[in-house]
Amino acid sequence: MLPRVLTWPLLLLLAACSNDPGKGPVEIKWDRDTCNRCRMVVSDPHFAAQIRHFPQGKRSRVEPFDDIGCAVLWLDQQPWKDDPTIEFWVADFRTGDWINARTASYIAQNATPMEYGLGAQAAEGGMSFEQAKAHVYNVEQRFNQHGVQLLDRLKEQQRKRENLQ
Repeated sequence: MLPRVLTWPLLLLLAACSNDPGKGPVEIKWDRDTCNRCRMVVSDPHFAAQIRHFPQGKRSRVEPFDDIGCAVLWLDQQPWKDDPTIEFWVADFRTGDWINARTASYIAQNATPMEYGLGAQAAEGGMSFEQAKAHVYNVEQRFNQHGVQLLDRLKEQQRKRENLQ
């Protein structure tokens, strides 16, 4: 066991070696980090998002997302979603710079990694954060309806196959 005189300097050294400053966005490892909601690889630096939360009694954690839609839906499922200390960052779709998701404006895009179709920007002139969240939920509802219809068609095909045997 190490004496206390050596323990504290070692702990400080380990903390200093961490690339996480404890606030703000962190560097994403493109094509290696995975989205915390859909598990796809985060690969497009123009549509990524990240959420920093502060588990009680622990160091902050940063969760990466490949699309703002995944981040919005994931955060809304967390019991601490209304904690004012949570930091929510999105990539500016033009520059890739990290900007505050709550103060960004959002522009409809044709294609984003998970097809929620929103690009964030620091400039005004687009949807507000609340409007963007509503957009994400509308898209998610369309996805879910299509998914239910597809599931129903697959079940019907299975029944037909079973009846032919």
